[in-house]
Amino acid sequence: MLNPLDGSGSPQLTSFEAADAIAAHLAQRKDAWIKVDISQRIHYLEQCIHQVMAVADEWVTAACQAKGIDPNSTLAGEEWYVGPAVVVYNLRLLIHALRANGKPRPPRLMTRNGQIVAQVFPANLTDRLLLLGFVGEVWMVPGKPATQGMVYREKPATGKVALVLGAGNLGAIAPMDTLYQLFAHDTVVLLKMNPVNEYMGPILAAAFEPLRRDGFLEIVYGGADLGRYLCQHPQIDTIHITGSQQTHDAIVWGATPAEQVERKAAHQPVNLKPITSELGCVTPVIVAPGCWSPADLAFQARHVAEMVVHNASFNCCSAKLLVTAKRWAQRHEFLYLLQRELSEIPPREAYYPGAKQRYLKFLERYPQAQPVNSGSDTIVPWTLIPDVPAETGEYALTQEAFCGVLAEVNLDAMDPGDFLEKAVAFVNQNVWGNLSCTLLVDPKTQRQWTSALEAAIANLQYGAIGVNVWSSILFAIPIFPWGAYPGNSLDDIRSGQGMVHNTYLFEYPQKSVLRAPFRIIPTPIWFSRHRNLRQLTQRFAQFEADPNPVNFLQVVLAALQDPGLW
Repeated sequence: MLNPLDGSGSPQLTSFEAADAIAAHLAQRKDAWIKVDISQRIHYLEQCIHQVMAVADEWVTAACQAKGIDPNSTLAGEEWYVGPAVVVYNLRLLIHALRANGKPRPPRLMTRNGQIVAQVFPANLTDRLLLLGFVGEVWMVPGKPATQGMVYREKPATGKVALVLGAGNLGAIAPMDTLYQLFAHDTVVLLKMNPVNEYMGPILAAAFEPLRRDGFLEIVYGGADLGRYLCQHPQIDTIHITGSQQTHDAIVWGATPAEQVERKAAHQPVNLKPITSELGCVTPVIVAPGCWSPADLAFQARHVAEMVVHNASFNCCSAKLLVTAKRWAQRHEFLYLLQRELSEIPPREAYYPGAKQRYLKFLERYPQAQPVNSGSDTIVPWTLIPDVPAETGEYALTQEAFCGVLAEVNLDAMDPGDFLEKAVAFVNQNVWGNLSCTLLVDPKTQRQWTSALEAAIANLQYGAIGVNVWSSILFAIPIFPWGAYPGNSLDDIRSGQGMVHNTYLFEYPQKSVLRAPFRIIPTPIWFSRHRNLRQLTQRFAQFEADPNPVNFLQVVLAALQDPGLW
């Protein structure tokens, strides 16, 4: 093993000399990778499914311990879901794609206003039964075809080495980014672990041992200095980062703010290598006004609360901005119920660096902030900030909190159609980032304002849109491309460039749209207070690893332990 563990069980930091040797080894194997045929690639993926399941318990235990979660608690199911389960799901979908020679057929292709739209979910009976009433689409860039998997029909003359700078928050991100580079971009991968979750490195090394053994993947450990060194390394051909806009700009434009400003003005990046990125977002939840029943209000208050608290709110798609209608008769009742839901969810350990400092900056600017529980040096309380001004440059609209803060903006509108038009223009123009967003709209409003709703979905400039479902679920269903809405420039990068996941291997995706029933039954697998979450997510992982009828029935039975009947 190129990076042995030190005496404490933590991985040793990778020296520059060791990084040189690793990069040279990968460079020697890059041409061999592009010659690996589809049948052998499928074999690698099948081996990795087995290996991931073999380390799944260790994976979840390590993540829980790092985040202050009891590994034996129900909440540990959250780590099962956004760890081994999603990665195995991704591996299985890639196998499906390769069995179709890189061109799996979508259930349906259609054209809307000259734009090609592929319905991709549900793709089979189990999809329909596991997520009742869900329908998902991938919209292509206008004027572009729905071509797929060209890398499997037009092989490059030489291979490439991709540097993947892993994310520190979710265990699934680094391996899924790595898989996309390997199987969609046809590159070998040097994965640098984020110091926040470098404990995952040895586990991932074991999970992907078949690829490491044959020289197509290696993992290194270190901080920003190693990252800078590798980004400039002559044997690194391309870069992918999941992280912050600040890290991206340091890679592309220079180490200091002054250098970045100077280079941007002169259009002279310090790094000319191709770079793709996913860099976060002030994620909005747009609440269309309607006449909601008490059960509707209760469910959606819980739904939005779960969008805030999942993973202690350290997600690039955590709800950060609630956009409501000022004249909505039920607005105050909804905010009250939301606040009550948040107060009933125990606060989490703020394991991600800088959370407390970011939180205090929001409190300084918004005296109306309403913490719903107690904080400490290690805990950031869930906090609602109502009545944030809807003004260009407003702090809560331009700064991603990356902690348990939810701001609320209310817009003046005459009716739901007027609100949808104004809300879409507002988030497109005034809210930082364009990664993902959520739109909540009740069935009656959908029927009465169908044209306005469809126009809103079409006009939202976000890479992933959830209609009545948290946009994070598009991340967790790897069928969907995940990344920023296309068009960001290197000098105004916003949420990044490029897509990952995308197991249909579409070459020109613009955005994904997932529609769900207004009230989701049974209780969703992403709800942290699902009464049977740990067992449900474990069984879901087992089903994805071996999708047979018995394992499917086990998922259903586990899900029904919390039917969510309101």
